[in-house]
Amino acid sequence: MTSTPVAAATPALLRRVNAGKLLGVLSTAGVMTGTGLIQATGLTRATVHAVCNDLIDMGWVVELDPGRDDTAVGRPSRRFEFNSRAGYVLGIDIGAGRTTVLLADLRGVSLAKAGRSLSAVKTPADRTALVHEAVVEALAVAGVSDSQVLAAGVGVAAPVDRAGNILVDDEFWRRFDTDLGKHLTELHGWPVLLENDANLAVLGEHWRGEGQGVDDLAVLLAGERFGSGLMDSGRLLHGSRGGAGEMLYLKLVEGVGDTHGIARIARDQALGLLADPTVKTSLRNVPNVTAEQVFAAAAGGDAVALGILRSVAARTARVVATLAILVNPELVVLGGAVAEAAGQLLPDIEQQLSGYTSTPPRVAVSSLGDAIVSVGAVRHALNYVEQHALDLVLTRPA
Repeated sequence: MTSTPVAAATPALLRRVNAGKLLGVLSTAGVMTGTGLIQATGLTRATVHAVCNDLIDMGWVVELDPGRDDTAVGRPSRRFEFNSRAGYVLGIDIGAGRTTVLLADLRGVSLAKAGRSLSAVKTPADRTALVHEAVVEALAVAGVSDSQVLAAGVGVAAPVDRAGNILVDDEFWRRFDTDLGKHLTELHGWPVLLENDANLAVLGEHWRGEGQGVDDLAVLLAGERFGSGLMDSGRLLHGSRGGAGEMLYLKLVEGVGDTHGIARIARDQALGLLADPTVKTSLRNVPNVTAEQVFAAAAGGDAVALGILRSVAARTARVVATLAILVNPELVVLGGAVAEAAGQLLPDIEQQLSGYTSTPPRVAVSSLGDAIVSVGAVRHALNYVEQHALDLVLTRPA
């Protein structure tokens, strides 16, 4: 039997791993003593001080005056603080109709946001050019240069494997520049970390959204088409080729039949009903009906719109039930541009779920709105920075 080679735990590798642990703690805390870091990481005092010295020399960490406590015995504790402006990261969401760019510091605090409509894009090169424009705008707003950006997380609506490779046979991705990551790196110089948009959505929810503290989590992007990001025991699921969470199987599910999302179904059903001149509804007075207008009409008591919502809720309940049966999450979060309006669907969805599965999950709507993917992209970039801290070169102020 051939054994799988295992990377040797060299001193350099251990130092990088330990640096990631320390940065992960410091980036979410305030000032910490060496003793506090030992307790938080489980590392020895010698290791904590040695790695902190490295991080101080590189500009990642600042050592503060230890002060003096006259009641304490011995040398005062060293005190450390994370330098959140040692560099910056970008979170980029490239959707079907729009790209959104977030610039954040190393604590994940958003400093600038920019976007571009992609609805009129005709070629993959046009799409890449508009993403580039949005990036340039976000950097300019915050006064940050390309050389200060350490990494960019980028979400795309296509399967992406663990190594960041895109399944180019995906129908949606054929409309994109398949060398997008390479071209953005050539334009700006920073590493580009491609990931599936729904996977980034689940990272964002777990970090800053309704899924905080929930390690068995599913996020259902439910706008124009369904896509899901899955987390099991706090670990993002990819599958062998990045296909975990893909929803094409919905074509085989009775009562669903396709991957069309909440926004598309609500809009299509409304337009279908409006084609009948005998149907009486306030939507008839609305030009170019959208899903948001259907939800608004339902909130106002419009009987036709309420009927559409009941139909959409029944269909969505079946989609959520399939996730509950397959991966048994504690929580399913409905995300994307329709999340806020989709709150009206929750009572019907939850009522029907118990009829489909003996272990129904809780269902919530995302509080991150249309930033859900870009927030997750920021988290993805920060994970990379923490793991590669000792390999990254920081630009020091002149």
